[in-house]
Amino acid sequence: MKIAITGGAGFLGKKLARSLLDDNALGVEELVLADMVAAPDELTGDARVRSVVGDVTDADLLADVVQADTDSVFHLAAVVSAGAEADFDLGMAVNLDATRTILDLARKHGNAPRIVFSSSCAVYGGDLPEVVSDNQQITPQNSYGVQKAIGELLVNDYSRKGYLDGRCLRYPTVVVRPGKPNKAASTFASSIIREPLQGEAAVCPVKAETEMWLASPRTIVANTRHAHDIDAGAWGPWRTVPLPGFTATVRGMVDALEAVAGAEVASRVQWEPDPVIEKIVYGWPTRLDTARADTMGFKRDTDMESIIRAFIEDELDGVVK
Repeated sequence: MKIAITGGAGFLGKKLARSLLDDNALGVEELVLADMVAAPDELTGDARVRSVVGDVTDADLLADVVQADTDSVFHLAAVVSAGAEADFDLGMAVNLDATRTILDLARKHGNAPRIVFSSSCAVYGGDLPEVVSDNQQITPQNSYGVQKAIGELLVNDYSRKGYLDGRCLRYPTVVVRPGKPNKAASTFASSIIREPLQGEAAVCPVKAETEMWLASPRTIVANTRHAHDIDAGAWGPWRTVPLPGFTATVRGMVDALEAVAGAEVASRVQWEPDPVIEKIVYGWPTRLDTARADTMGFKRDTDMESIIRAFIEDELDGVVK
């Protein structure tokens, strides 16, 4: 089986690649990892891995990544929320135009590959009910959400036409992400856990009572694979699903940090509200009824303490500074 991952050198792309290679349930013969930087040696050391370096807005690069014999594509590459809002043209080029190019390549090749599209709860916004249902109308309030919403609609229509077998996943905010802060409005949700655990201060730009819809990297990888693996018939005519998560306040997240790592570590979180970030974050849903995803067998996290312990184990070799 030949699989491609855009954003393959990113945190989620690397974890997904490692998972696909390690158990090899799909019989991976070639795994193409496309990103702005090369995939790490730990992955490229595997003879099945091919790293493609370049910009996903480059049609020639995407033609190299999505070929006539490509069986599956995990399209994870994106300009994240605050970045897409700050640079409209870049957001449109990466989040929308590159997506359309991938879909058109699949259509051109005629082999109907499975395409898993990473969407977001940013497709929701405005005056939302207390609990967002599977049938909630999408009303994005920022450019990133608009671009993801259009991507979903395109994947659904190309699937309806039989050009590909698409699956769109509306991800919760993923915590705790390894690495460094990025331009996502939600990046602080990982920073307020990750940096204090490594002996550094972190700034929280939203109020302590702010609620967020969360999921762990482990569960996101498992659910991304599950979305790919289940039969097309389980999706029916609508190929989009909000993924399960759980609701936590930012104060509750910091309290969980204290419960796991101690008061000194938790005290490294500094509270400095940022109106720009608040405006974006406060427009996101905080409670979702994911009955359809539950019926389809997707997994769910239940508490922040378990997520923090998993991060310490997976990313910090069990060491807290």
